Amino acid sequence: MAIFALLNLGILDSLASGLMSASDAVRTFFHAENCLFVHQQLHNRNVDAIMSHGVQLPDLFDILPSEEAQREFQHELAKMRTLCLMLLEEKELAV
Repeated sequence: MAIFALLNLGILDSLASGLMSASDAVRTFFHAENCLFVHQQLHNRNVDAIMSHGVQLPDLFDILPSEEAQREFQHELAKMRTLCLMLLEEKELAV
């Protein structure tokens, strides 16, 4: 779980800094096959929520005006960061 959270935090930083586009993130990590694998292996609602948010990131730019899409994109990244940090806290509490 901790590795999943840390990997996602790295992806989120790449998205926030512009090193990776939302489409790149879906192509490399938030794709359907990986979503299913993560769901079946980790059995955690926060993990499922992170993957769900990730899958939807490119759609923001397809349906919203540019400025609004960018605001919502940053909002989604913040939600995903919070969920990752929650996973790391759960891991600390379990140790």
